Amino acid sequence: MASTVTTSAAKRPGYGQLLRTPGALSFLLPGFLARQPFAMLTIGIVLLVQHTTGSYGSAGAVAAVTGVSMALFAPQSGKLADRFGQRAVLVPGVLIHTAAVAALVTLALAGAPMWALLLAAVPTGASVPQIGPMVRARWAAKLDGNPLMPTAAAWESVTDEFTFVVGPVLATALCTGVHPAAGLIAEATLTLLGGLFFAAQRATQPAYGAIAAATAGPPASALSIPGVRVLAIAFLGIGSVFGGMQVSLTAFTEEIGNPGMNGVLYGVFAAGNMLAGVACGAIAWKIGPRRRLILGYVGLTIAASLLWSVHSALLLGALGLVVGLCIAPALITGYTIVETLVPASARTEAFTWLTGAVALGQAAAVTVAGRLADAHGATAGFLVPMVGTLLALATLVTLRSRLAPQAPSRIAARGIGHRVPVTVD
Repeated sequence: MASTVTTSAAKRPGYGQLLRTPGALSFLLPGFLARQPFAMLTIGIVLLVQHTTGSYGSAGAVAAVTGVSMALFAPQSGKLADRFGQRAVLVPGVLIHTAAVAALVTLALAGAPMWALLLAAVPTGASVPQIGPMVRARWAAKLDGNPLMPTAAAWESVTDEFTFVVGPVLATALCTGVHPAAGLIAEATLTLLGGLFFAAQRATQPAYGAIAAATAGPPASALSIPGVRVLAIAFLGIGSVFGGMQVSLTAFTEEIGNPGMNGVLYGVFAAGNMLAGVACGAIAWKIGPRRRLILGYVGLTIAASLLWSVHSALLLGALGLVVGLCIAPALITGYTIVETLVPASARTEAFTWLTGAVALGQAAAVTVAGRLADAHGATAGFLVPMVGTLLALATLVTLRSRLAPQAPSRIAARGIGHRVPVTVD
């Protein structure tokens, strides 16, 4: 029976086949709801802090600290989830996040000094629940070795992009139409309810337990695997595209006297990402994942390198669509490769390293592109995606051999070995 299912999946690696995976809907629907608030956090912080301080610079600084904090702490959350189970990490995490957001909102509305807002931003970012990586880890556990894994990675990419289309719009509507703090309050509320709902799905969380006795000492980080480090650098470049596009598109539409075009242009960019993600999941690939990743990244780098030369909104929208079309294949293939590099005992952590790398690249790009746009105009801001993707591509091509699956004995030597019988609560 198992061989029949695998053969069928190989012939029809489509979304219908994927969604018929036993138990998939039980974590997909809660996971979809739980990750929606994620994209509301940054814009909610920017709108609230700008309202209370009158400074976009201060708002950007608080948002950047939140993003960096998340990028640094998310892998530790993933590592704990691999060791103790997702539920054990998620429940206290969403409670801490709700309290941290409440503190940040209170301080901002009270007119607290900048240092206090920056301090509150640290636990706010550090406690962001890593729903996306946790869902990916559940897929990896369900589809271990199954040809449907690239389809699952595509599904998750589309879901993430849909989140980043809906979340900012909802947060902006609440902040501008209800109250400047309404976006953050909604984010915290939805995170709490959605996170607890997802955590309640115990039956589908990946197995966890003690590391085998043959692995001496504490388990090593998934980052000790060379291929994961290479992918993290590649994802930093993808983050530079997201951050550079956000700031530079805003500056560009202000320069042409039509700031309302910003949402349209970024929406076209996001639509390209979604469309490519849908297509990637429906294709039965004959090209190996390493080659797909490099080819996809070459296309992304070329498209991102042309952004600075465009001075028409129409042309920028068309090029932004192409950039979006190139991002999804790189993201999806990167997540697919992780499954071949990292054992089940460290996958959640590995996925959070990649998600954190995107967030870190985005935070850095927002800061640099903002300064360049202020000093030299939107064109200079578009140089950030170009430089970020060029550096990442050079690393990816030079170290592409690190992306080959490693022998189990070499992985075990790093302390990420096979598991003894595990417990699922």
